[in-house]
Amino acid sequence: MSYIQLGNIPQKRHVVFKSEKDEYYYEQLFGTEGFHGISSLLYHIHRPTQIISVGEPKDVSPKVAIEKNATPRMFKGRDVQPEDDFMDSRKILMFNGDLKMGLAKPRKSMDYFYKNGDCDELLFVHEGEGIMKTMLGNITFGKGDYLIIPRGTIYQMEFKSEENAFLVVEAHSPIYTPKRYRNEFGQLLEHSPFCERDIIAPTFVEPKDEKGEFLIKVTKENQLWDFIYATHPFDVVGWDGYFYPYKFNIKNFEPITGRVHLPPPIHQNFEAHNFVVCSFVARLYDYHPQAIPAPYNHSNIDSDEVLFYTEGDFMSRNHIDLMDFTLHPGGIVHGPHPGAMERSIGKKSTEEYAVMVDPFRPLQLTEEAMKVEDPTYLTSWLENTSNHKEDRSQE
Repeated sequence: MSYIQLGNIPQKRHVVFKSEKDEYYYEQLFGTEGFHGISSLLYHIHRPTQIISVGEPKDVSPKVAIEKNATPRMFKGRDVQPEDDFMDSRKILMFNGDLKMGLAKPRKSMDYFYKNGDCDELLFVHEGEGIMKTMLGNITFGKGDYLIIPRGTIYQMEFKSEENAFLVVEAHSPIYTPKRYRNEFGQLLEHSPFCERDIIAPTFVEPKDEKGEFLIKVTKENQLWDFIYATHPFDVVGWDGYFYPYKFNIKNFEPITGRVHLPPPIHQNFEAHNFVVCSFVARLYDYHPQAIPAPYNHSNIDSDEVLFYTEGDFMSRNHIDLMDFTLHPGGIVHGPHPGAMERSIGKKSTEEYAVMVDPFRPLQLTEEAMKVEDPTYLTSWLENTSNHKEDRSQE
């Protein structure tokens, strides 16, 4: 993350700061990991602590259907049902102690504010566009954008239409760019597949100097609480620091290629404690004269592997629809579908786009996941006459 300064701030931190009306502004340290992690300093027109009331919580714990899984599975994202409300639309499909993952299809813009008090959030925009309004400024978003939202960020989503779909990842640890892409000063290196220019910070907007009753829904320990505050949460006159929401578009990820097939870490885009997120993007295939572009069979001994398919045709799979999730549990060998390896030989490039999440601890599956599972996926690697016929029809 780069240092950002927006709006009006005092010359030094932790000193008196007043408006032109000689009224105090109120400083807030916004960060994680105690006072050790990255942070920003925000300056509010009103005290950001003025709670009027807290309602009874709603339990939003994922409902476990399968606690221990060793079965390759596919979940049909198209069959996940949309909801009007942004929070109701979040359907968690898989989770462990490090993250939750699922799909959200909200139809309506938010008439309240939201804060995740537990997790950093990664929202990948599969479909839709709009504005994410936050206490640090606004971010416009569209198809292919990753929205990285640090825990504690108060935000509100405004959509341009009712057709919206987001891959949702909630992380119990901060989400960062991979350390191997950065030097000791935090700057992205020349061989990184993206740079600071690709990371879009919020645009500053004039603060809201409003009193009244403002609903902020807060998630904490799988409970959703309704907080009513006495002042508008977007009353920040200025801020600076390294801790803020941002967007990154998947098509700004510059692929790393080679003469022979390279393993998935070359696609890594983000990391957190005990999992990584990778971006598969349009790229040239391997250019050794005898290269096999399709991935080799592998076991993933130390991690489950989840792929979310968002655009194009994924060359290593048969019968994949956009918005599908595939899950391959750690320790179980997987690889290209029958015919995929053969079809890939001699091909020069691909136009596929997918997001891969590799957790380093096993995933549990929820009741929501089992509602949309395709049970035929398990046996789709069997070599039979129908498979071969389908493969030849795609050539």
